[in-house]
Amino acid sequence: MEGMVYIGGKWQHPQSGKTIPVIDPGTGEEIGVIADGQAGDIDLAVQAARAALAGPWGAATATERGRILSRLAELITDHADELSGLESRDCGKVMTTARNDIKLLARYFEFYGGAADKIHGDVIPYQRGYGVNLVRQPFGVVGHIIPWNYPAQILGRSVGAALAMGNVSVIKPAEDASLTILRVAELATQAGLPDGVFNVVPGYGQTAGAALISHPRVNFVSFTGSPQVGTLVQQETARNHVKCVLELGGKSPQVVFADADLDRAIPAIVNGIIQNAGQTCSAGSRLLVQRDIYADVVARVAGRFRALRTGVQADDLDCGPLINACQLGRVRRFIENAQGAGARIAAQGELDKGLPEGGFYVAPTFFADVPRDHMLAREEVFGPVLAALPFEDEADAIALANGTDYGLVAGVWTENGGRQQRVAHGIDSGQVYINCYGAGGGVELPFGGFGKSGHGREKGLLALEEMSITKTIVHHYA
Repeated sequence: MEGMVYIGGKWQHPQSGKTIPVIDPGTGEEIGVIADGQAGDIDLAVQAARAALAGPWGAATATERGRILSRLAELITDHADELSGLESRDCGKVMTTARNDIKLLARYFEFYGGAADKIHGDVIPYQRGYGVNLVRQPFGVVGHIIPWNYPAQILGRSVGAALAMGNVSVIKPAEDASLTILRVAELATQAGLPDGVFNVVPGYGQTAGAALISHPRVNFVSFTGSPQVGTLVQQETARNHVKCVLELGGKSPQVVFADADLDRAIPAIVNGIIQNAGQTCSAGSRLLVQRDIYADVVARVAGRFRALRTGVQADDLDCGPLINACQLGRVRRFIENAQGAGARIAAQGELDKGLPEGGFYVAPTFFADVPRDHMLAREEVFGPVLAALPFEDEADAIALANGTDYGLVAGVWTENGGRQQRVAHGIDSGQVYINCYGAGGGVELPFGGFGKSGHGREKGLLALEEMSITKTIVHHYA
């Protein structure tokens, strides 16, 4: 429902009565409104969540929880066309990307539905006459702050894991991308989630988001966003001694050695930076190439960049628009700054003819000869901008790969088995791919970073451990 919050299984007007316009990134035009949620709405959502935890959801078995999540996965699949259309128009995604995101959203709930009753405790050998059990139980109310770049996917990986472990959720989607999540809230109730388990309060970060992370009855927080805001989240949750998982972006390297299979590597390297118009935390935004083949690789990548096209979402080209005017300005500043510092534009893609004047479009841009200490080589752009730098040998490659404050994902391209392992172990990164990149969504693969890329792990079975707390039960029976 337009301009409303979803609390306790029902649509409600926000207490402020205010709304936020929804802008189509492809045209810059308003296509609807969402609620401008405030602290009072967050408090109502937390109350509803706690009531569900004390009631039917808290009493549900792990098998029952899993079956409901599996039904939600089926409903998402049944409504895939509708949800893909919402995600594309709301976020600026080309339709292929939007469809894939909804497919993965369903897969997350399917995966965690199947895993809900597979996470077991442990028995600890102890002194004679004692029985010791280690059990896992939910934290309680989990606050989820979902970003605008992959709202559907990150909803699935975050909320799916939380609910599988028996938690209840209060979700604050990004003000730029709330429509899909609001629709999924209805489907969650239809799937059988008790009222209050899945609550959604749209709003701004400084109001609704701040109220959620500081609420004294929220027991755990999952946040995906910038390192700057992640620091604030961590500071605020610490006031209530609440644990948080933070995924804060990256400056991921693609490391290409002279013996790499370039026919295999080059398409993956280009796709790794242009997917979702480069607005991806794990985007392979640094191309590090051994000097022996540097000129050849730059030429090959440049050829592919020149063929890239950017256009409106429905045309399903290589890139769609960026999310908003602020992001467009940020990407343009990086490009202008790099040019001023002497980096060479090796190639740019094309903007489609006749694009709407109000849309937020930028041509994919490939820079070569980027200085190692330049911001383009160290800082996250969050747009379709690739920076190429040469390296000398294996040791130099590892040092260069680790030459940023981030450590989220890395790609290593070499046919040498020993080098594959040495470099993979030497790079400080939460995920390292050898002769591939991204692994098709990787629902099963634990995901998280080193350094300013954050801490904690989402995805896979490790996420279920993150979303639960252990209790040691000691029984003296002698």
